[in-house]
Amino acid sequence: MKIKLGKYELEKPVALAPMEDVTDLGFRLICKEFGADIVYTEFISSEGLIRSARKSTQKLLTSSNERPVGIQIFGGDPNVMAEAAKMAEDAGPDLIDINAGCWVPKVAQRGAGAGLLKDLVQMRAIVHAVKNAVSVPVTLKTRLGWDSSSITIFEVAKICADEGLSALTIHARTRAQHHDGEANWDMIRQVKETAAIPIIGNGDVKSGRDALDMFSTTKCDGVMVARGAITNPWIFRDIKSLMRDGSLPAPPTFNERAATCIRHLEMEIELKGERRGIMEFRKYYHGYFQSVRNGSALRSRLVRVETLQEIKDLIGEFADDSLRHVSAELPDHTPARV
Repeated sequence: MKIKLGKYELEKPVALAPMEDVTDLGFRLICKEFGADIVYTEFISSEGLIRSARKSTQKLLTSSNERPVGIQIFGGDPNVMAEAAKMAEDAGPDLIDINAGCWVPKVAQRGAGAGLLKDLVQMRAIVHAVKNAVSVPVTLKTRLGWDSSSITIFEVAKICADEGLSALTIHARTRAQHHDGEANWDMIRQVKETAAIPIIGNGDVKSGRDALDMFSTTKCDGVMVARGAITNPWIFRDIKSLMRDGSLPAPPTFNERAATCIRHLEMEIELKGERRGIMEFRKYYHGYFQSVRNGSALRSRLVRVETLQEIKDLIGEFADDSLRHVSAELPDHTPARV
């Protein structure tokens, strides 16, 4: 079935998963450029939002160039989650997503994220509170259950459908698995067979062909890419090409990787300033240059320089001389703020 998110009606959408310290505005815009249909912010603490914590409120920034975009929030208190959802809605997203899957102990052990899988009564209360607090569509992302002895995904799907959510994203692992082991796509298929709500599949989508296999195997309504996008934002281009005509584009050249890296970095600097933008960008170098000749040497040098010009010059040493001027040749991609 199609996934309806307000004015957007999407058939087999491919989404970028919300990932802490990864899916900030710059990275979302890059993934959108390569074909992501839906993107999500990093997950945001509901407690942090209602207390106006700077780290939480900064994550609310979205762009008109990335729509449809969802803001994901987490928490264990229905009233706090409802208030946070209202604040998130004021930031202008196209949907609000409830995090019911984060396995990190400081989140899950406090009854938030995947901790909600241990208390489905509380999960329903949170879903109900958030859905009734906002006018934009609401979705939820979760896991199969707390552990292999407590698979609750079928009950969660019913809660989401009963409360009128627009979609349910299933990471096909339990909380106890973290990111270990194989994702159980067959469980997604089983939920899809009985669910009265669109299902987005997530887990082990590391290539374009993986995405097509997930659609085929599970019959899900959408696919979400997480860690596969960190090391290869071109995965969305690959998926869309395979869906369109079965062809797989050639891997990006070094110059393409370098140009995208610099453009991404410049967006981060525009948003955060040069020093902070460069420092926080260092985690992306592995993805951009992991599979290129002498990539390890390049990455080890990039994390030690501190100015944009030094970074451009250093990358230029590994490419054609024309790459030294790549920034000047690129179109303006300064984010349009809302």
